[in-house]
Amino acid sequence: MIKVYVWFFAMVLCFRAEAQGLLIDKASRISFFSEAPLENISAVTEKAASALDTGRREIAFKVAIKTFAFRKRLMQEHFNENYMESDRFPHATFNGKIKGPIDWHQDGTYPVTVTGMLDIHGVGKRYMIPATITVRGESVTAAATFNVRVADHDVKIPRIVIKNIAEVVEIAVSATYGK
Repeated sequence: MIKVYVWFFAMVLCFRAEAQGLLIDKASRISFFSEAPLENISAVTEKAASALDTGRREIAFKVAIKTFAFRKRLMQEHFNENYMESDRFPHATFNGKIKGPIDWHQDGTYPVTVTGMLDIHGVGKRYMIPATITVRGESVTAAATFNVRVADHDVKIPRIVIKNIAEVVEIAVSATYGK
């Protein structure tokens, strides 16, 4: 019986030590901007989930496509039904590895590169993204802006609206994690 208690407490303590490096943000912000000759298109969500593992230097994001909000309801409808097919491909994800020096215990702003797989519309593509990690007191912030070519993720733009939607979309991501 004593062996069971020792094993249980050892496992709890080991799990707790492992979990200390895992930070979660359930309200990460992701926005995109498409500049086109006829009309600019932008959307934002603050309902993305993100996890940052400081020990393994890994970061992940997951967002439900239908949570992106647009200025115009019709844009949102077309985005979900015609382009992103969000009933068929409900989420976009990113899983990456952080490269660059960071002292997780020292306040500061750290420019890093995140290399990982972005999966949009059921198509994964590898990206190398410049990002910034900011450590301030009990908070860690991650932010990045990068471009995505919609054709790389098999998002089809009908020829009739080709002037309305850019081939390259700017993505901005930010997450704030509490320690």
